[in-house]
Amino acid sequence: MSVSTVSRVLTGRTPVSIALRARVLDAVAELGYRPNAAAQALVSGRRSTVAVLARNTFRFGYAATLHGIEEAARAAGMVVNIAVVETDSPAEISRTVDLVMGQPLVGAIVIEFDSVGVSTLEAFPESLPVVAAAGARRRRGSRPHAFLDDAEGGRLATEYLLSLGHRTVHHLAIPNTRVRSGRTQGWRKALQDAGAPVPEITQAGYSPTSGYDAAQALLDRPDVTAILCGNDEIAIGAARALQERGIRVPEDVSLVGFDDQPFAQMWVPALTTVAQDFADLGRRTFGLLDEWVRTGERPDDSAAAPTLVIRDSAAPPRARRLLNE
Repeated sequence: MSVSTVSRVLTGRTPVSIALRARVLDAVAELGYRPNAAAQALVSGRRSTVAVLARNTFRFGYAATLHGIEEAARAAGMVVNIAVVETDSPAEISRTVDLVMGQPLVGAIVIEFDSVGVSTLEAFPESLPVVAAAGARRRRGSRPHAFLDDAEGGRLATEYLLSLGHRTVHHLAIPNTRVRSGRTQGWRKALQDAGAPVPEITQAGYSPTSGYDAAQALLDRPDVTAILCGNDEIAIGAARALQERGIRVPEDVSLVGFDDQPFAQMWVPALTTVAQDFADLGRRTFGLLDEWVRTGERPDDSAAAPTLVIRDSAAPPRARRLLNE
């Protein structure tokens, strides 16, 4: 059969006989043929590939956001290509952006959870629709953003701990994406609004090990009765450090996490944490890109408020409980 006959069957744009269609589809199945999307895009001018760039693909927030993006893209008939940018080296970022720009892209999404994401977003040319998924809300910029508003989450968690009677709340922080980190900003604002002391931030990374190491600085301080952790993994590491020293959670120190990872409710004690819907973030981010491509107009930013999930790892400070008893 001719190329044009096969094309008519596969595209469905021109009617063919039932027998001819069956012969072509039998051959397609036997050969395992798949259309070349890039070649089709060159011929038709229609593009259906979305590039997603991120520093990480296996940590909870990144992976769940990617899941949401892919789910929404698939429903829209688009394909997602993922590129990992491991460092904020200008050369690596430029190389990665050049690589994805060589594809027939409808647009791109950057997961801007870290400084690498910030630099990657800035490296894209203005000619391509590019949107970003991020945590802390900020002023409208040239690129549309879908936000989690983790500053609100930091505020909710801190206000809850203060409402239990804690004099202040110490903070094991994740690395800053920008000058002001959302959840740290929310923590500080809640303390300031309540007239509570604002302790020095204890810096951690993202992993349980970093939480374990960071918590060591707080173990010998009798004024530490409540700790807000930058994510649930840090909280698990901090809990281990406290338990090794014989400090009980929540009897001696209350502990609150961030993100509500699947293991949080199974930990003993079950972890009180700020729930953020990363899959929804991914869907909202793709929705911004899809709207931009369809209308040609930059869409407004999107934000969703987190929720505080109260479980068993936070309680009134021990002195307050004894007084009540």
